[in-house]
Amino acid sequence: MKKTADPMPAQALASRANIHRSVWALGFVSMFMDISSELIYALLPIYMVTVLGTSVLAVGLIEGIAEATASIMKVFSGALSDRFGKRKLLAVIGYGLAALTKPIFPLANSLDWLVGARFVDRIGKGIRGAPRDALVADVTPPELRGAAYGLRQTLDTIGAFIGPLLAIGLMWWTANNYQLIFWVAVLPAFTALAILVFFVREPKLPATNRPRTLPLNRQELGRLGSRYWWVIVIGLAFTLARFSEAFLILRGESSGLPPMWAPAVLVLMSVAFSLSAYPAGVLSDRMRKTDLLLIGVALLIAADLILAFVPGLFGLGLGVALWGLHMGFTQGLFNVLIADSAPAELRGTAFGLFHLLTGIALLLASVIAGLLWDSIGFQGTFAAGALFAVLTGAGLIALRRSAQGHF
Repeated sequence: MKKTADPMPAQALASRANIHRSVWALGFVSMFMDISSELIYALLPIYMVTVLGTSVLAVGLIEGIAEATASIMKVFSGALSDRFGKRKLLAVIGYGLAALTKPIFPLANSLDWLVGARFVDRIGKGIRGAPRDALVADVTPPELRGAAYGLRQTLDTIGAFIGPLLAIGLMWWTANNYQLIFWVAVLPAFTALAILVFFVREPKLPATNRPRTLPLNRQELGRLGSRYWWVIVIGLAFTLARFSEAFLILRGESSGLPPMWAPAVLVLMSVAFSLSAYPAGVLSDRMRKTDLLLIGVALLIAADLILAFVPGLFGLGLGVALWGLHMGFTQGLFNVLIADSAPAELRGTAFGLFHLLTGIALLLASVIAGLLWDSIGFQGTFAAGALFAVLTGAGLIALRRSAQGHF
């Protein structure tokens, strides 16, 4: 089926400088929100297990359901952004909701309140995710999309290691005062919201290029095309091969890291992620994308095996670093594949549906990981992850041969 042209020809786009400013601004929005979130979530699994007595299975179930909730919201927010052409407005609502939930964490006095705040925060993530990802494609020329998504992912991930670093310092400075640290997380969340409101410029999506109805029906979804559905298959396989990063934090705790140093696991992972995301994005503009995905699979297999069988802090550090590198080689690349394969007027829907299906897969993967951890130990969790990754790699090779040049 013939692919619909982008809604705005190159001459109608903002200047290259303005395009870059919007991508940079969206990156800083993600960075500050990640600082806020990671200040909380770098400590939350340990807090739930050691202070509140929550089981690891329950942590996996809560994390999986929270992410699945966000994924369900993404499909609707993405479709709405296509229908009404209001991607920035939905992003503001999503980031605003996430910012407003942050004060709940220091005020919560029970697991119910923490779980509730976690879910509401993920609803905000779900509302903003697909419109934001589609907006990056809207303001970026096709030949620079890999670099643009890599840049946004890098800034996002810088926030993901600044947050845990702050958590470590504040745990030491406050003598493990979780509530005070959760209060500190409120400030960067509202900073992110302010940057989005005042510095991100949204190009107008012409009404003639927007769907006439909410594009969640068979006819509109059929217009996404076979290449898009190949991306969905690959994304699902990848997601089943990995699980929530909460298990990396718990792996650090099982290696003897005290609660104050547990966030160092996310710091190391995020450093590796951020250092690799932009170079991988640039490479994706110049080479076959399945080759980069296979590199990501190999890195994930190595990370899982090391985390399962190499003891001590050396094994923990090497495994976590490789996990971060695999994220850098794959996460931004999936955004590029979605943006390139879907019609421009259905990008929000395409991103939302991708996030929905991979969110369900993440829920399944996290529940399996929690069950294996409680019944066998961390070795069973990471060994199973390696097995799923091997199967993913084999499936990816088969898909590359049968996808008729799509990738």
